[in-house]
Amino acid sequence: MTPFKWFLSFLKKYQKLMFLGILLTTAIAFLSIVNPYISGIIVDDVIRAENYSLLPKLLICLLSVTLLNSCFRFTYQLVFETASQGTLYDMRSKVYRKLLEEDFAFYNKKRTGDLMSRQTGDMDAIRHFIAYVIYVVYQNVLLFILALLMVFTVNVKLALCMLVVLPFTAFATYRQSREVRPAFQRNRNCFSSLNAFVQENVSGNRVVKAFAKEDYEKEKFEVENDKFRDAQINASKVWMKYVPIFEILSNALTIVLMLYGGYMVIQEEITLGDLVKVNGYLWMLNMPLRMAGWWVNDIQNFLTSVEKIYATYSEDPKVHTPRTGGIHEKIHGDVEFKNVFYRADDEDIVTDINFKVSAGQTVGIIGSTGSGKSTLMNLLCRFYDTTSGQVLVDGQDVRDMDLYNLRDNIGMAMQDVFLFSDTIEGNIAYGRPDCSFEEVKHAAVMADANHFIRALPDGYDTIVGERGVGLSGGQKQRISLARALLKDPSILILDDTTSAVDMETESYIQNQLKTLKNSCTIFIIAYRISSIRDADMILVMDNGRIIEHGTHDELLAQGGYYAKAFRNQYGEIPYDLLSEDKQLKKQRGGE
Repeated sequence: MTPFKWFLSFLKKYQKLMFLGILLTTAIAFLSIVNPYISGIIVDDVIRAENYSLLPKLLICLLSVTLLNSCFRFTYQLVFETASQGTLYDMRSKVYRKLLEEDFAFYNKKRTGDLMSRQTGDMDAIRHFIAYVIYVVYQNVLLFILALLMVFTVNVKLALCMLVVLPFTAFATYRQSREVRPAFQRNRNCFSSLNAFVQENVSGNRVVKAFAKEDYEKEKFEVENDKFRDAQINASKVWMKYVPIFEILSNALTIVLMLYGGYMVIQEEITLGDLVKVNGYLWMLNMPLRMAGWWVNDIQNFLTSVEKIYATYSEDPKVHTPRTGGIHEKIHGDVEFKNVFYRADDEDIVTDINFKVSAGQTVGIIGSTGSGKSTLMNLLCRFYDTTSGQVLVDGQDVRDMDLYNLRDNIGMAMQDVFLFSDTIEGNIAYGRPDCSFEEVKHAAVMADANHFIRALPDGYDTIVGERGVGLSGGQKQRISLARALLKDPSILILDDTTSAVDMETESYIQNQLKTLKNSCTIFIIAYRISSIRDADMILVMDNGRIIEHGTHDELLAQGGYYAKAFRNQYGEIPYDLLSEDKQLKKQRGGE
């Protein structure tokens, strides 16, 4: 499907409105030729012939046509605007839904600002085309043809003289359309880049201020702003070059009429009334010639925007979302990785992963940064698909499962905590918006978040800033954990969820998670051994491979990576011989 056909698929829904609008536009065009014709009659048959009895009827006719024209004009503008807003609503909704279906690989390569410009500036160019450009181009082309025909009825020689400008106008229009198209493409690209830059810097304003890089960012902004300005100027130069040509050609018609038409009146080849008629039609001939350059700009802007939106829309996700929804089955929680490999951008991310977890067990995953820990969970949630091998849930390959049902059974507190600009209650209840407040509070208690939430001025009704601005890292992590717990998932994934909380809070959260044992399968990714030491199975990863696995005691006995990490964190003290409370005091210097 071409971008234009894709656009027409949305406009088709409003074809009746568009037909009505075109019909009204046609009626207005035909009504527009009446008044100049009557004006000529008034000059010849009323003023010159002194037949004033015709004047009242002709004035009533002029007034009636003018009122009818005004009513039709108001109606068709309303019709086209309604069709444009409806088309834009459907298109924006369709594109947004497609964006929600895209996978992580898509968003890894796209900038937020670029995607925002598709939904704003490019969409507005389409609205402008439907609401204005379609009817104004059609109307003026029709007016030009009708006016030219009326001039032919007055005098053929005069009409042929006025036709001389048409080939020049057509050639100039063609040349302008060829030059303006790449200019508008550069313009839209620069606008997207500027939009992405501003969005990124507004989101990261705290980092900018923390590093005192305001001047540096201002310089970068000036570069992007200059590029956009230059693109705008270059696009303007195109129509600046051609608009004067259109103006000259349109004014040439006036010169032809005044000189040659006046000469013909003197020679009595036409009457003065005929000259008035042609003069009344002159604006219908001038307007299309004068505005042709502007309309070419609008059309090219529209085509460029449609192509950019469609290019974004037409990118198919590698992880395909099943089209048959409505499946709401509770997953048991058995998980198995069988010979799993994952490769991205010509780089092996994880290699030959094999392990099996029974429902209700807790699995700890530890390893160096970039070892592939989070990638395993992304494959489990099917944010990416394996290059080879299988990820099985309850013995079924996740690629054969309903994607929404799979993820609906998984609660995930991500490493990069994202909170919406909503109340704290709304953020916790995001996965179950119809749950009761008591359930929200219970999840917050389990995540050790209830006490600090209640201390806030508005409690659970406190509005958090964008991405949780205003809350500490530990507070955001606990809200994220509460959000995951509230789903009552079959599989719970905690990706470095307690890295920003103190050890007492971590200990409390670990004790709360123990109450979930046997009710859901838990995966804990952590750097602190205290977070995973009680897990039923611990996986140690390095360079995309599982290099060790076993319980805490078994891994200490092996004396490998895990034992070394333990010594780095806790020294040579046999951690398993100390109680949790004593170890906490030892870390704080209490003993």
